[in-house]
Amino acid sequence: MKIYDVTDAFEKRLCKFTDAPYAVAVDNQSNALFLALMWLNVKGKTITIPKHTYPSVPCAIIHAGAKVAFRNSPKQLKGEYLLEGTNVWDSALRFTGRMYRPGQIQCLSFTGPYKHLKLGKGGAILTDDYDAYNWFKKARFSGRSECSYHDDNFTMLGWNFYMLPEIALKGLRDINAFFDDENRPIYVPDKVLPYPDLSQFKIYTNEI
Repeated sequence: MKIYDVTDAFEKRLCKFTDAPYAVAVDNQSNALFLALMWLNVKGKTITIPKHTYPSVPCAIIHAGAKVAFRNSPKQLKGEYLLEGTNVWDSALRFTGRMYRPGQIQCLSFTGPYKHLKLGKGGAILTDDYDAYNWFKKARFSGRSECSYHDDNFTMLGWNFYMLPEIALKGLRDINAFFDDENRPIYVPDKVLPYPDLSQFKIYTNEI
């Protein structure tokens, strides 16, 4: 088995669980959001998010070349929310059977102690767009194909966002807890977590 096969097997298991046609595993959800926004070419656009969310979300938006607008939100964030102005979802607090929304890009998180699937670090992108899927696979892997770089034909720039095989192997093992005895995805309640009000920090709204 090649090291890429482990990641591929984990991604296929994610597809089975979520009903997404394609899944791309990455090193964390912040980079999943960034890649999704880069694919959509959001440069110059304004993207609206809840003012109570994790700080890396506005960072990803700004690094992708867009501007951040905040909407009112409760202090407790639950499940997932749409990055308004795109079809990208921050799904860090949702991981339940058949959760995929057709036509959307949902970004999962496996990082930290509060997530459903706790891998220490990691994330994934769910999509039904075959072109986006192929772009994400290369973009996360320094622009590489899943072969030796001595044999590769480099055609794009990318980032070093690949999920480590040992984390993918842990994911492949631990995701079994989210299937019933007949290998059917189970329902899992959304996580609910408090977050700070990011709208008070001028760094995110280009006011400094």
